[in-house]
Amino acid sequence: MNIAVAQSGGPTCAINASLLGVFRHATKYEEIGVVYGAVNGIEGLIYNQLVNLNEVIASDDDVELIRQTPSTVLGSCRFKLPDSEKDDSVYKIIVETLKAHDVGAFIYIGGNDSMDTVVKLDKYFKANNIDIKVVGVPKTIDNDLPVTDHTPGFGSAAKYVATTLQEIVRDSSVYSVESVTLVEIMGRDTGWLTASSAVLRANGLPAPHLIYLPENPFSVAKFLDDVRVAMKKYYAVVVAISEGVELDPDEVGQTEQSGKEDVFGHKYLAGVAKTLEKVVSRELKCKVRSIELNVMQRCSSHLSSKRDITEAERIGESAVKAVLEGKSGVMMYFKRISSNPYNVRIESVDATEVANRVKYFPREWIAENGHDVTEKAIEYCLPLIQGEQNFRIKNGIPQHYILPCALPRERAKK
Repeated sequence: MNIAVAQSGGPTCAINASLLGVFRHATKYEEIGVVYGAVNGIEGLIYNQLVNLNEVIASDDDVELIRQTPSTVLGSCRFKLPDSEKDDSVYKIIVETLKAHDVGAFIYIGGNDSMDTVVKLDKYFKANNIDIKVVGVPKTIDNDLPVTDHTPGFGSAAKYVATTLQEIVRDSSVYSVESVTLVEIMGRDTGWLTASSAVLRANGLPAPHLIYLPENPFSVAKFLDDVRVAMKKYYAVVVAISEGVELDPDEVGQTEQSGKEDVFGHKYLAGVAKTLEKVVSRELKCKVRSIELNVMQRCSSHLSSKRDITEAERIGESAVKAVLEGKSGVMMYFKRISSNPYNVRIESVDATEVANRVKYFPREWIAENGHDVTEKAIEYCLPLIQGEQNFRIKNGIPQHYILPCALPRERAKK
């Protein structure tokens, strides 16, 4: 049989390593013929845009470049499949595409919403006696997928966040004037990535001095009091705050957050730091700036964690093994055995246990003061950011791999 693989949702530094894991492991088996890559996630199956990866990943150089390239070389999408019992037209198109390419298994690399696609496809195939296996591979910098100890992409994002916070601390502390720097970190529903900034404590750095997560109620009045107390100890106070922190309009007035939603109903939340910058400036009358790390958190492969990349490739391999074992409707996941020494194993779980669900940052790992995290959080995060990549450089810049066929649909037509 042939297999198809696709990438979906927000990009990460590790998602291409998972793609490599699928591709390289699949080519080891005589039972598997061609490995197809679906362009722009599930949309590639809908619009019959499949790339023969056996032809385009032609050398060891290609492999090495893909491993160090951030984002999704196949492109991504945010496409929500309808309920097949109400409308199965798109499912019939997907089946037609897969059968036309003799595909017996589909591997989908993505987050919560992608696992929803895994569940729906598997349910439809089984209900209609279609022998196509569907297996999910996790990814998200948000680290908010249930069951799995962590998600590929999180470790590299955490490494970037901590490194950047350390550099911001250096920059903000050069003047003997009071200042507040608000650093907004991604995390739509959860504060895992923001909390990971606390790993700087392992190197003896007290910053970020204040950490705010969406799992804890946020009060602007308390926040201002926290900043005042911190400013008595530090000239330059650095605050790490999750984009998902909810602000009370009665406390802040007009917010910078857009409130717009994607097709899955998820709000675009960026703007909390900019909103609080105005509050701090007005109330504390000190030097203040807001910094939104934005997409750099998920695409800065030059600061990727080698462990993250290696594990991402391993879990891609495990999906191929699951397919050959006859599994379907499952997601592969990491089960942590120990943190010191660090040890995990890869297992599978029914994708219904993951789809459309959220793993929140543990409340017991939030400090009693509400603006910090405990040692448990640091112990959890530290192993995930270990190791550095050896990058291939051209003209002083890391090289990236660009799949010739992976173009947006609109451009592919021209």
